[in-house]
Amino acid sequence: MRLLITRPLPEPVVAAAGDLAQVELRTSTAPLDDAELRRALAEFDLVLPTLGDRFTADVFADVPAPRARLLANFGVGYNHIDVDAARAAGVAVTNTPGAVTDATADIALTLMLMTCRRAGEGERLLRAGQWTGWHPTQMLGLHMSGKRVGIIGMGNIGQAIARRCHYGFGMQVSYVTRTPRDLDFPAQALNGLTDLAAAVDVLVCCVPGGAETHHLVGAAVFAAMRPHAHFVNISRGDVVDEAALIAALKAGRIAGAGLDVYEFEPKVPAALRAMENVALLPHLGTAALEVREAMGMMALDNIRAHLAGQTPPNLL
Repeated sequence: MRLLITRPLPEPVVAAAGDLAQVELRTSTAPLDDAELRRALAEFDLVLPTLGDRFTADVFADVPAPRARLLANFGVGYNHIDVDAARAAGVAVTNTPGAVTDATADIALTLMLMTCRRAGEGERLLRAGQWTGWHPTQMLGLHMSGKRVGIIGMGNIGQAIARRCHYGFGMQVSYVTRTPRDLDFPAQALNGLTDLAAAVDVLVCCVPGGAETHHLVGAAVFAAMRPHAHFVNISRGDVVDEAALIAALKAGRIAGAGLDVYEFEPKVPAALRAMENVALLPHLGTAALEVREAMGMMALDNIRAHLAGQTPPNLL
């Protein structure tokens, strides 16, 4: 069995993969290009891809009889893979939920604090040698404790964020979600995105990527938000209409934003980079060694089950 690992992974994951199959480890950190995508399907039995490796319908159409039988995606998000096209070609697709929940929720809270309390702006001021000392009206931001947070998408990550906000900061929680939830903390379900946006002090987006959520958050949502409110996105970049976000920030319709993902990642618009009231991170959601190791081992669990003729635990 030949296994292609499309990016460098933590060494324990690579070593464990070698016990399952003959491994080709790609050393580039860039996504697979068009030729590499087609070679992956044609020449390998198993592929362990990740964000940016765009296995689209066109790729499957060009390899109508793929050798590959499993795409064991490294990551919970899989909008870079056309799952329907994969299934039609006889290729199973899995992901790695669970392992990413707490780390991603932590980044959401990091961004909430950074934008609400102007932490990034303050660090830039200090590093530039422009801080002249403390005074009572210096860099006044939004005090998060006791405020209302709005969660777009109350899945595992949304719930982890909400718990941190409620129990850690005494925040009231409101949310919208496609799937009814039985929650173990107080929360108010609202019917629409604009209703949610209008009701909260911090709006956090944590829905899956894909066609159903493309530009889910756009001009209407930002127009509904209150001028002191902040927006945070830790889901997928194209869930947000980036141009509409930039327009809302420039017009002062919202107070600030915290972003870990971008619509055309890794490209970040100059307009966002120039704004002092925007906290920007380079997709750090799961960037902790033990988390990335856990994600890799979960991907290998899916491969192991597939090789044993069993249903992979995280089959999509």
